[in-house]
Amino acid sequence: MSRQTDHFQIPRAGVEAAPTAGLAAIDLNLSGEALSGGEFLVESSLGGVAVYAIYQAMLTALRTEALRQQGAIDRSTQVRTIALTVWESSKQGALVSLVLAVVLLVFPWLGWPLTLLGLVGAGKASLDLFHAFWDGLSPQQQGELLAAAHAAGVNLRRFLNGEGEGGGSNVHA
Repeated sequence: MSRQTDHFQIPRAGVEAAPTAGLAAIDLNLSGEALSGGEFLVESSLGGVAVYAIYQAMLTALRTEALRQQGAIDRSTQVRTIALTVWESSKQGALVSLVLAVVLLVFPWLGWPLTLLGLVGAGKASLDLFHAFWDGLSPQQQGELLAAAHAAGVNLRRFLNGEGEGGGSNVHA
């Protein structure tokens, strides 16, 4: 799996968030009852917007923290960047979740395949967040984390570089 390492490019929430956004719903009236078509569309759309916004906020915050620590941006620029990317991602999330809500309203049996795709998407999103976190660490912090992972028998290099070095063994740091 390829990994973006350009610290000056902010990752965007993409297709990996779509299945989860399509299944997320915010129960506005706290009824827990079967929803009418319109209520389902509204609640699903709001849930999708929340998924995209939270995911994008985490990606941007982690990536811009690396830039802030390097002195490339200041805190106010970081906050503005987070707000702008979350706004753009929320608009995308609204559109995606509305389309998926309509599809699920017409074909409710697609919920199960969408759930499975959501698990795959959540895995990719987790790796993207890990990479953004890793890139925000100083080289000293990265070294300490690699040493601690090695002592615990975990191979962080396979998450950072694809497959682990030395034939894919999971005990090399």
